Amino acid sequence: MNAEEPRLAVIGAGPAGLAAALAAAGRGVRVTLVDSAEAPGGQFYRQPSAGLGARRPEALHHQWRTWRRLREGLDQYIAAGRVGHRADHHVWCVEREPEGFTVHALLGPEQEKPAVVHADAVLLATGGYEKVLPFPGWTLPGVVTAGGAQAMLKGGLVVSGRTAVVAGTGPLLLPVATGLAGAGVTVAALVESADPKALVRRAGALAGRADKLAEGAGYARELLRRRVRTLVRHTVVEAHGTDRLTAVTVAALDAEGRVRPGTERRTPCDTLAVGHGMLPHTDLAEALGCRIIGPNVHVDEEQRTDVPGVWAAGETTGIGGAALALAEGHIAGRSAAARLRGRDPDPREWAAAAKSRAALRGFFATLDSVYAPPAHWTEQVTDATVVCRCEEVTAGAVREAVGELGAGDVRTVKLLTRAGMGWCQGRVCGPAVAGIAGCPESVGRRPFARPVPLGVLADQNGDQAEAR
Repeated sequence: MNAEEPRLAVIGAGPAGLAAALAAAGRGVRVTLVDSAEAPGGQFYRQPSAGLGARRPEALHHQWRTWRRLREGLDQYIAAGRVGHRADHHVWCVEREPEGFTVHALLGPEQEKPAVVHADAVLLATGGYEKVLPFPGWTLPGVVTAGGAQAMLKGGLVVSGRTAVVAGTGPLLLPVATGLAGAGVTVAALVESADPKALVRRAGALAGRADKLAEGAGYARELLRRRVRTLVRHTVVEAHGTDRLTAVTVAALDAEGRVRPGTERRTPCDTLAVGHGMLPHTDLAEALGCRIIGPNVHVDEEQRTDVPGVWAAGETTGIGGAALALAEGHIAGRSAAARLRGRDPDPREWAAAAKSRAALRGFFATLDSVYAPPAHWTEQVTDATVVCRCEEVTAGAVREAVGELGAGDVRTVKLLTRAGMGWCQGRVCGPAVAGIAGCPESVGRRPFARPVPLGVLADQNGDQAEAR
């Protein structure tokens, strides 16, 4: 490998990162793929550990052929020395320098030993995380996020109980409920707060992606075959139990998104998998100074951010699933490769990916307008309900900060209550605190994307392993 070849650091080895790495490596760029997981694939292509001896891991996935193609391409480029894969590297900062970028990471499960990657450009494919909204009892053992239940099943071949309720809103609920049922869990109910009739009213906007509609219909058929009760325009208002979850109370919603009195019903279960959509990981982009519009990193038609030398692709630029992430990653990788080699890219080279990207963005924009949390979800959150789990801040404390202490924004609520000052730095509780406070969510620009040992910070100019 020529030492003078341009170097690209791709952060994240999910669908977007893999597509970008393969596209760039195939066009004369030396790629370092940096990822926090032990194996590539991200959440969507999460694989069980080899030690578990899974005989048919493809049974837990769809688009398996796409995954095999990506994995085989990655293995070939690694063997050829075109790509360096750095697993168990937890990136906490990307530093801009006069001649490029330095990616700072912490190694292994303990995240105490530092490592750096030097590159001429950076491509952010950091994915997304689940939006979690609180309700009474949500901190009980047995209550997990929908994505968490899916991750346990895909990565560990385990489930958190034998009788489950899957609840919240969004397309993710369908594969989660189907996967749990297929693993032998009794799914007592699928509780969706949105109204599927709204999808029918938007049929024209959705018709361009018949494959996605067919995928959803397939999940629905499987749940019907397994006799899973589906409750639409319903929500979980409370989880019950002492040492762990024993039941949930579900209620119907009216047209305004309020609970209809008298419709409450109690359902016994030992697992509640709940999710209210996804949010993009933007910490690294924010620290680099990239423009953020709403919750998403802003990019142009080449997936470039407004910071020179920084591209972004996948969920970090807007939640839209694996197919959209693959299209964006492919475009970003081709663009980065061309510009790193000193030429203007030709958009005709990725015309098919651009067409897919446009269609999928429109499709998911329509879904977002349908699958929104109930408008009045905060009315079911009692004052005693813990909102910030890290700092054990209750909804009552947040309301007091606004009503009695005069807080008018999320930052002031944070200063008065410590909500968002814990380990997650508000990533989990941020939307909930904002909703209960009645304040708009704000983008908090943090210098670090994760907690960093003081010893690592003190030794920034000392010996650090470089991942090449």
